[in-house]
Amino acid sequence: MAKRGKDKLKDEPGKRGAAGIEEARAFVDAREIEEIECVVPNQAGVARGKVMPAEKFFGNPTMSLPGAIFYQTISGDYPDDILGKEVPADGDLVLIPDFSTLAVVPWASDPTAQIIHDAFFRDGRPVETSPRQVLKRVVEAYRQRGWRPIVAPEIEFYLVKRNTDPDYPLEPPIGRSGRPEIGRQAYSIAAVNEFDALFDRIYDYSEGQGLEIDTLIHEEGAGQMEINLRHGDPVDLADQVFLFKRTIREAALAHDMYATFMAKPIAREPGSAMHIHMSIVDAETGANIFTNPADGQPTPEFFAFIGGLQTHLPASMAMLAPYVNSYRRLTRHSTAPINTRWGYDNRTTGLRVPPSGPEARRIENRVPSSDANPYLAIAASLACGLLGIERRLRPDEPVTGSAYELDHDLPLGLLEAVSELEESEALREVLGESFLRAFTAVKRSEFETFMEVISPWEREYLLLNV
Repeated sequence: MAKRGKDKLKDEPGKRGAAGIEEARAFVDAREIEEIECVVPNQAGVARGKVMPAEKFFGNPTMSLPGAIFYQTISGDYPDDILGKEVPADGDLVLIPDFSTLAVVPWASDPTAQIIHDAFFRDGRPVETSPRQVLKRVVEAYRQRGWRPIVAPEIEFYLVKRNTDPDYPLEPPIGRSGRPEIGRQAYSIAAVNEFDALFDRIYDYSEGQGLEIDTLIHEEGAGQMEINLRHGDPVDLADQVFLFKRTIREAALAHDMYATFMAKPIAREPGSAMHIHMSIVDAETGANIFTNPADGQPTPEFFAFIGGLQTHLPASMAMLAPYVNSYRRLTRHSTAPINTRWGYDNRTTGLRVPPSGPEARRIENRVPSSDANPYLAIAASLACGLLGIERRLRPDEPVTGSAYELDHDLPLGLLEAVSELEESEALREVLGESFLRAFTAVKRSEFETFMEVISPWEREYLLLNV
């Protein structure tokens, strides 16, 4: 029966989403789905949840998980005092399926589906500490003003050899030629072709889930790739990034290698980013509010959005660069931005205005790293822009040359970033008090865990010299 289900799955076109429970049941029945993965993204963007038999799921499609899941660190621990203060009883939250996210799990051994859930309290209130709810809160703030934000993420990642010992540095994988990459191969078709079988599998897995890849390129680093997604609704695109990360990792494992979204996995190689393109349209007309319809010129809202990003991005950095490793990418003389300067088609700035027609005018935030939770990176970026429009902030002059030699005005490390986020009353109001307390507690706990590890640098330079 499982084999027939798998054959049937291959023959059907990829589809994602259902309008409601009855359509979801038909989706599952048509594909002979046996199990459903009920998942919710935590603060790290990691899938938490339960696996349920399909029949049991449709008997009661809601599930419960402890409220502490949104206080869990990347290592699986919890901040020392968080359970006693924030969730003293650690009671269950109600997780309700978003049927629009229903999709197959193409790598599963038996016919399996997955569905993303939203977290609520038992009285129906959204859980503020849930990253997906944080993004929905920001999108709702736009909707109340008659606007609809549009985003398009670009995700960079590395392919590396299997590495089971964390004390050993990562290395590029072996391609079909039998040799690893030894130099920079930006935009090389031949370098992409080295992993044709892997990318065929990624495309197959993506099609099976109804995920749309816009473009695939080889980036600068050895084994570094980038996948661009088509523009659309922020929550839907965050869902896609969430699913794509899992998809790419699973495809790589099937080819005896790892895919990593670490911001800086390999020394002396470029870091990996998650660039976010953003625009805003009128909810009724669909017109881009960054463009004046009379003459096609930029509007005050366009410049105010940039001003908001310049003003508030430093305080949101803990959401855009959430780990100690993230700040290894954001260094001078690398290909990553070090400030919030902006420019027209200038890739050295943190904020870039890509070439486009008036109807597609948008702003690219080049600061976030690929290790960021997509829900939080998009929420923070849109929140900063919205604050700029509301407060009529003005940007500085655009940079025409290199911004790499200008001042480094972003936080230099995780603790500095966390402190700036805690002190930002503007972001606290937009993102929610409970979320900020949970998120900053998790980040501080992760930093403390990091400080327990002695690095090779310390053994190399301090062991016999101090």
